[in-house]
Amino acid sequence: MPVAADDESGRIRVIGRASQEVAPDFASVEIGVESRGATPAAALDAASQAAKGIVTTAKEMGVADADIGTSAITLQPRIKNVRQPDGTMGEREDGYTASNRVRVRLAAMGKLGELMRRTLDSGANRIQGISFGLRDPAAADAAVQVAAVKDARAQAERIAEATGVKLGTVVSIDSPPRADTPRPAPYGLAMKAAPSRGRTAVPVEAGSIETSAEVEAVFAIGR
Repeated sequence: MPVAADDESGRIRVIGRASQEVAPDFASVEIGVESRGATPAAALDAASQAAKGIVTTAKEMGVADADIGTSAITLQPRIKNVRQPDGTMGEREDGYTASNRVRVRLAAMGKLGELMRRTLDSGANRIQGISFGLRDPAAADAAVQVAAVKDARAQAERIAEATGVKLGTVVSIDSPPRADTPRPAPYGLAMKAAPSRGRTAVPVEAGSIETSAEVEAVFAIGR
């Protein structure tokens, strides 16, 4: 319970802290395909066809159009090393590689493993960037910040009662605390993984999201 004497007499300074764990309400995953072709068009067409399969599969599973979006498309020549007639090594083009990645946001997180399995069957060969989040993170931040303010006031009330003084009005509140104020506890977001509850085709555990906040509050001592 950090408490400090203020530069001005007759004040109580405290650091209020609060945290909470909430379940994420969506999962996001980037699914893609990398294809090779003898020409740029052949490579890109193959990647595009597989990407259409990813989108179709996601829609079949009830994902809204707004939660499906292309995240990247790339096309580049393939180079391989070859030995020249004079014995030296050189490079030459060896077709092309194209990739198309689709970002899918899924509210029904229990279907994430099924989504990945089905998109692989439809032609995807790249899965990356799995994450979990909140559609309204500001609401979670606001709730924990209010709790931190209440914690600060409760600390100040206990200090005032213990020292036999009357707690006055709030002089200032800083959130987060000023840089020169000690803050042992972290501030921000952290993901906590839940223990695995069993094997599935593609096991995925959402865990929980922890939000925390700190406020520095200064109270006057009443007369």
